Amino acid sequence: MSADASSYEPDPAAVFAAATSLWRACHQREADDSTMNLGAAYRGMDQCMREVMRIAGDFETWACQHVVFAMFDDVWPYFLADRFGDACLKIIPPDALARFTSNDCLRVAFPLRLPLRADGSLRLPVDVRATHPSPNPGFSEFRIQTVRDELASDQVIPFTEYDDPFDPTLGPPYFSLYGLDDDGLCEHIADCNTYAEARCLAQKLAPSLNLPVNPICFTPPPP
Repeated sequence: MSADASSYEPDPAAVFAAATSLWRACHQREADDSTMNLGAAYRGMDQCMREVMRIAGDFETWACQHVVFAMFDDVWPYFLADRFGDACLKIIPPDALARFTSNDCLRVAFPLRLPLRADGSLRLPVDVRATHPSPNPGFSEFRIQTVRDELASDQVIPFTEYDDPFDPTLGPPYFSLYGLDDDGLCEHIADCNTYAEARCLAQKLAPSLNLPVNPICFTPPPP
């Protein structure tokens, strides 16, 4: 297979593993919470099963479109069996699975640290740096970082891997270009709507600057 995530087809074993993981996580949460009744929440456990299967299938389809499996060394179904359920329940309670949408696939991918390509199709927290190739430059290093505006205050804050990509209190991500001197002091140069624009500007300032065309966000998760 090529490194292009879109070349992958959904794997029934991965769907089964994800569904099993989520099913077990839901039942464990119910066992730990005396106020929760999954059967009542879904008017029957068969409907809960349907929601679990839907989520597992939707996530596997989404992953095949976006995950860079060439950078993923674990066995995908085993990985999902171990971690998928807990990751889902970090963003949605087990008695509200019907609310799970395609946006939640990205939310789940964050704590799983799945390798995703920042090609503009997803809201991803980019933070890349490149050393200036010339001797004695004005800036020794350039940095491109995703940021967002707080809607209540207009304060600019970094968008990181620990944040909700769809936080309603924040505006959409955009890309800030910074120059760093030898002491690590950072100077804001410009804001751009896309990573490609920020990269192009940085390379106009330093033509030999080695910045990735589409950076990969998140390192593979630890074993």
